[in-house]
Amino acid sequence: MSGKEQQEITDDLRKFADERDWGQFHTPKNLVLALVGEVGELAEIFQWLTPDEAERVTDDPKVAEHVRDELADVYGYLLRLADVLGIDLNTALQEKMRSNAERYPIDRSYGSAQKAAEGQ
Repeated sequence: MSGKEQQEITDDLRKFADERDWGQFHTPKNLVLALVGEVGELAEIFQWLTPDEAERVTDDPKVAEHVRDELADVYGYLLRLADVLGIDLNTALQEKMRSNAERYPIDRSYGSAQKAAEGQ
């Protein structure tokens, strides 16, 4: 998704909230709590699945729709939170990826889930 497409969705979410006078409720704290709640609903779908079942979770159209809905809720709240805080998520992610590339160089991180020691 391009930054322009993401901005259009952000604008649509802001307009949706503004039309309903929900901006007063969309404080950073409330949006974070709503985001956590939606992540919890997404996690609930996967909670008791085996790794193989989780890999095939979207094979069932009804479950796939549920996963899509929860992912959309998570994404929507994440975009609203970033918007309210004035954070450009694309830029933030690019900066974080650069930082992670330095923190986890390929020659020391390839094939390992081990976290780098702090301060390295």
